[in-house]
Amino acid sequence: MLKAIIVDSNAISRGLLNTVLTDGGYEVAGQAHTGANAYALAIKYHPHIACIAREQVEDGSEIVERLRAELPKTLIFMVSGTLDAAAIQSAMGRGVHGFIVKPFKADAVLKTIRNTVMAIVKKHRGA
Repeated sequence: MLKAIIVDSNAISRGLLNTVLTDGGYEVAGQAHTGANAYALAIKYHPHIACIAREQVEDGSEIVERLRAELPKTLIFMVSGTLDAAAIQSAMGRGVHGFIVKPFKADAVLKTIRNTVMAIVKKHRGA
């Protein structure tokens, strides 16, 4: 079972995403409301997946860069209600692997994660 952490300042969003991931067969190892708390959770649990709200990605905490340095195999997904080309390009340049759009639709979230995992596995097999 793949482990995940969820980072979002909004408790309702964390709860909804927790339900989607748990129902989809993921183990949610922890939830945090700040980048600093997320980093501590990630170091403790070594998740396969980190779902981080856009606000935490862009808050200056460098959570994405810190996770990339310490846990390079963890897949990072930015969660946001709005995504534009500039935000996507910036996030990918920092090491984000995929994007989850609010409001959450369970099948779309799970498909996004699955497709990203499969693409990375294919990339590594081809390398």
